[in-house]
Amino acid sequence: MLEVGGSIPSPPTKYSFSNSFPALSMRVDASPTGPELVLTSRVDLLVSDYLAHCRAKGLAPNTVSGAYAFPLNQVFLPWCHEHGIAEPEQLDSRTLDRLAAHLLENGGARGPLSKATVHSYLRPINSMLTWAREEGEVGNVKAQLPRLPKTLIDVLSRQEIDRLEDAAKSERDKLIVRVLADTGIRVGELVKLRATDVLERDRKHYLRVQGKGAKERLVPIPRLYRRLQRLIRGRPADVPTDRLFLGLKRRANHEDLEPLTPSGVQQMLRNVAKVAGIEKRVHPHLLRHSFAAHQLARGMNPIQLADILGHSNLVMIHRVYAHLSPSDAYEAMLRSLYDESA
Repeated sequence: MLEVGGSIPSPPTKYSFSNSFPALSMRVDASPTGPELVLTSRVDLLVSDYLAHCRAKGLAPNTVSGAYAFPLNQVFLPWCHEHGIAEPEQLDSRTLDRLAAHLLENGGARGPLSKATVHSYLRPINSMLTWAREEGEVGNVKAQLPRLPKTLIDVLSRQEIDRLEDAAKSERDKLIVRVLADTGIRVGELVKLRATDVLERDRKHYLRVQGKGAKERLVPIPRLYRRLQRLIRGRPADVPTDRLFLGLKRRANHEDLEPLTPSGVQQMLRNVAKVAGIEKRVHPHLLRHSFAAHQLARGMNPIQLADILGHSNLVMIHRVYAHLSPSDAYEAMLRSLYDESA
């Protein structure tokens, strides 16, 4: 990166600035059409360094680009450019309040944004500010998040899950429904499973799951092991992949089966839900939420549940507690008292 101090007369820039920035630098970016001169401020560089930090931590590329890069590059930086925020020292509480108010009242090209959308944009900005504070770039500041109404996450009953499985046409689809419902794994984790990930250890059966950040965990499958083994044994002999769940179509002009994709699983669940007569919007994450709610209602330790789900904290677990009815709490208390007196 080529650094040049001082002001430069009208170079090509990524953004149109309404104010002249006091501390600008210049870098040369490679592009298919040749080197591109890009004008940046210290806030731009701060964001760039933070995204590099996220990538260095091993976060998934989709997580970095979607959850962090988009709100920072497409929302935060354009607002900073428009309002002359060039130095990290300018990012104080009042400035961040103006940003939050602008998003709520003016928003983007289509008008004001919802509280939920603004909340989703400000969270990665606060994460960046936390990192910047640890780096000595900013003070102890963060954007004020708008209060969100507390809503219940919808779940499927065990009877509805049984209906989904019964409506599925193939054993592959039946097992996909049951694995998602009985393990709570993410759809991205499901499609990456391989035949060798169905394990037996000390006469107990598990799925070896590669979670976010390449973190590996073992998820118990006490009722699915034999069915999964039969699925593996029934695979076509000419299949060149060891993926556990195969696509049902052949590639164009190839003998190989197409790999199963998250969108393929989502479409299958929508079709199965329609056949089963379930009016709720059925998707893979709904089965994950349902699993969490059912396990909590049955008294599973939240820390154990978080470990099975691949969560590093109990935030999501706390959210699904809202599904527990007073009778659930009563039964949980009875079990607790009975166990203590045993």
